[in-house]
Amino acid sequence: MIVSLFSINTKTHAAGFVDVPSRALKEVNYLVEGQVVSGSTPTTFTPYKTITRSEAAVFIGRALQLNGKQRATSFKDVGSGSFASGYIQSAADKGIMSGYGSSFRPYKVVTRGEMAVMIAKAFGYSSSAGAEKALMNLGIASGLSNGTFGSNQTITRADFAVFLARAINPEFRLKQSAKFMKNLVSTTGNLNIRSGPSTSYRSVGKIAANTPVTGAHSIGGWTYVKTEGKVGYISTYYLRTASTGNTVPPTLTENNDSKLSSQTIILDPGHGGKDSGAVGNGLKEKEVVLKTGLQVNNLLKQTPFNVKMTRSNDTFIELKDRSAFAKNNDGDIFVSIHANAATPSATGTETYYYSAGNPHVADSKLLASKIQARMLTAWNLRDRGVKNGNFSVLRENNMPAALLELGFISNAGDASKMASDYWMNTMSKAIYNGILDYYKAKGYNVNSLYK
Repeated sequence: MIVSLFSINTKTHAAGFVDVPSRALKEVNYLVEGQVVSGSTPTTFTPYKTITRSEAAVFIGRALQLNGKQRATSFKDVGSGSFASGYIQSAADKGIMSGYGSSFRPYKVVTRGEMAVMIAKAFGYSSSAGAEKALMNLGIASGLSNGTFGSNQTITRADFAVFLARAINPEFRLKQSAKFMKNLVSTTGNLNIRSGPSTSYRSVGKIAANTPVTGAHSIGGWTYVKTEGKVGYISTYYLRTASTGNTVPPTLTENNDSKLSSQTIILDPGHGGKDSGAVGNGLKEKEVVLKTGLQVNNLLKQTPFNVKMTRSNDTFIELKDRSAFAKNNDGDIFVSIHANAATPSATGTETYYYSAGNPHVADSKLLASKIQARMLTAWNLRDRGVKNGNFSVLRENNMPAALLELGFISNAGDASKMASDYWMNTMSKAIYNGILDYYKAKGYNVNSLYK
């Protein structure tokens, strides 16, 4: 028997809200658990209030794990200070929502017909008969008693939450429409199956490495699967196709950018604060690598990827705290940036990965190799190779990790590049493109992101 994800811990009131109608209790609870929706106050959801376009953008954006960072938008009526600005721009960029010329009309209420279009576009649920028919065919929405869809009727926050929960998880739908057709295998042990497509959702069970599963649709870097009497979401990163042994290509029916936005890249500029690192030719390693890290960070911020830096200023961080930071932020890859030092004649670029303890040896080597190749093209220094290195930030990590040595700060020629804004920009773009090369090799569509 398939274990229901929603048969336990049902609450009298949805997530502490006292005003949610019984027909929407489970769905609102589910979305609150996943940090997709929130209340108007700690105890009220205002379920009968009509939902606005800005609220809809936030709810959908959170469900797909889009970039919600507040920022300037392309719409004259949505400023960077708006709580929804990041999600509105992300939804517009991905074609989920569009504006009215140069305006977005964030406070305009949403109709049932507009809701259908938004959800169909967001999750890739299409039909030749249109968005409304597509949602009805899947059991996500139903028509009204008069036989129409009620396209022009406004929709409330409660009803929008119900439809959104059904779009995410088939267990809420009016009919069984999930098609488990992909034969997959887990690639790591102690792997969580979660009730929804993010780590915010609870674990409904664990499976061992090399466990067969059958997959249906994917959302935001997670695949809806059935295995060992359980149904739920598993991170697509830890699945491979059963027939070929290759990691599952992260192509979505919704949008490949949803996959990218589920990936967190950790940038680790070495040294800092009281630890200057290597010193030579008037340069300090801590300053060179911080400048590099900030430039790479700025490039990645222009993409759907999430990016975190262990330090973004002249701060000293213990080695153990760097890998801990990466783990605590659910990093998917870790890139540590350094500069070498030796005799004045030593020159060249090299990259390290750790082959003994990190569970992602092959991917660590792939990441190191892709970035090394780009760095060599950027500065045309001696190729010192991709090597196994027993460094703490690699050894103590649990994700694909690479440590870069840009060049030798003790070499006048290498150092001259580190002192040049032009060459530093070139190197930063190389590291950025190397990261994209890694994701491309893993099956992600990053072609439009190259610099």
